[in-house]
Amino acid sequence: MKVILKADVPHLGESGEVVDVKPGYARNYLLPQGFAYEASPANLIRIEEEQKQAEERAKRDYLEARRRASQIDAVRLTFRALAGEGDDAKLFGSVTSGDIAERLVAEGGLDFEFDKRWIQLDEPLKSLGEFKVPVRLHTDVTVELAVEVAREEA
Repeated sequence: MKVILKADVPHLGESGEVVDVKPGYARNYLLPQGFAYEASPANLIRIEEEQKQAEERAKRDYLEARRRASQIDAVRLTFRALAGEGDDAKLFGSVTSGDIAERLVAEGGLDFEFDKRWIQLDEPLKSLGEFKVPVRLHTDVTVELAVEVAREEA
């Protein structure tokens, strides 16, 4: 029996795939659980339309992420923080992804909502210097944000 999967099913297939399964498996598990529906001609046409819409949406999302990346790429943020003595001094505190997101929204002149979860900072910045902080806007679009941490003059 051919069915169209509504959701990813381990060891069977991914959402939108047409798979051939035993009638009992489809009738007793896949269909009642809502994991699949019967692969009738009307449903096959429907799934093709859904796939086209998903491809268009993915392309639109990718292009929007590229546009946003170009805005972020032009921004350079500078943080002033108290630090110990010397050139490789440690900060008295740190610069976190939340701090970076807050400053980016305030000073970046962005025309879109920015989510701090897009910032891919492994650990907070705890020393003076210039850093390239990765910002992931899409699965295929990552841009590096220039962040400088400078000594605050007391």
